This record gives sequence, C-alpha cells and structure tokens, in this order.
Amino acid sequence: MNYLSEINIAPKTQNSYPFNLPLFANGVSLHFNSPITFITGENGSGKSTLLESLAAAVGFNTLGGNKNHKYNSVGVNDNLNLSDSMKLIWKTKTSDGFFFRAESFLDFIKYVDTLADENGDNSYMPYGGKSLQKCSHGESFLALFRNRFRKGLFILDEPEAALSPEKQLSLLVTLSDLASDGCAQFIIATHSPILIACPNSELYQIESGILSKKHYKDSKQFQFYKDFINCPERYLKHL
Repeated sequence: MNYLSEINIAPKTQNSYPFNLPLFANGVSLHFNSPITFITGENGSGKSTLLESLAAAVGFNTLGGNKNHKYNSVGVNDNLNLSDSMKLIWKTKTSDGFFFRAESFLDFIKYVDTLADENGDNSYMPYGGKSLQKCSHGESFLALFRNRFRKGLFILDEPEAALSPEKQLSLLVTLSDLASDGCAQFIIATHSPILIACPNSELYQIESGILSKKHYKDSKQFQFYKDFINCPERYLKHL
C-alpha cells in the first residue's frame, strides 16, 4: 500500500543551506508507485536531508521515532524551512510509521531505556522485549525493523549502516514481506547495492543535482561494485 503518492519542492534560489544544494535548487518531483522506494546518491547529494525534512513534514521526531516519541531532536532547525516548502500528496494520509536515522539511533535506544525505567519493561515490547543496548549494533537495527515496523509510512536513512552483507539480505526479505502485506510503505536512502535489488521496488538516483529513476543494473551502485569485484586491481593501482 502507498500512503504517500508524491513529494514536490519548487526550485529555490536561496544561498542558505539546504536550499543551496543542487538537488533543491533544481526542485524535486518524486512520485511513489511502489510500496518500497530507494533513493541513492553520493555523500552530500541531499538524500538524507530530503528524508529528514520529509519526516518533519509528516510529524515524526527527526532524531528518530514517530510523532509520539518526545525527546530532544538536534539538527532539525536546519531543515525546517525545507519541510515547510514540501507539498505532500497523499493517497491515504497517515501519521503512523517511523523515521529511522542510523546516525542517531543510539539516542533513540537511550530514550526507550528511559521510558522503561519510568514505566516498566513493557516499553521494550515493540522492540523485541529487551533493551536494544543488549544487542550488537546490527542486531539492534534488525530488532527494530522486525518488531516495530508493521503499519504506516516508514522513512529509513541508511538502514544498512551497521549490517553485514548477509544481514542486509535479511533486511531486504523483511522489507519485501512487510510491503507485500499491504500495510507498510518504505522510503529509504541507501548506499547498499544489496538493498536496492529488492523486488517490486522503485529506485531513484541523485546525480549532479538531478533526481531520476533508474533500473537496478543501470545504477551507479551496481555498476561500481560490479566493476570493482570483477577487477579490483584497476582501482587499487591508484592508491
């Protein structure tokens, strides 16, 4: 199921961040035709900023979490103007879901531990029944994805960050299963050539400030990893 159908941001001429990024200077028109949408691009291309601003526009905590997770959110002010500039077109409007931000996930874990201290261990039930600090970094990611994600709009910023290639494949299966249930939509910024192979998903790539749809094997991620694996010496000789 798709809750969100489209994001539009008009071209901007401001010199301040984040409007000075080429992606937003050129404007954004992003359509969602699949329950799983991936966005790729180089570091600094604007994909994380786009997702964080989308999370703010939906009403999620931009440090990570949903509309009910009330804890200190740092860095949100930089992107509030961008979220205010977004025009969201909904198929079925929802405030259910979650914003996952790999960079600040530890802050979210500590917040849940605080809730458990105040309200008891039932606070851990949506996350597998125990503190995520008792898991490895990668296991804590998967515990969240497998237990907390069910129904709603899920915005994920680099969910592969702590996952081995095998665990990335496990996440791919989890995403596919949840999307096939018809209750979840995923919008994901990633560098992973494994995740973007997910069946029945859409892939957008940011390059030179332009957001365009790509087939998996035409993406820079696929091409780079394929070339490197086939002939690593070609790259290593330049070191």
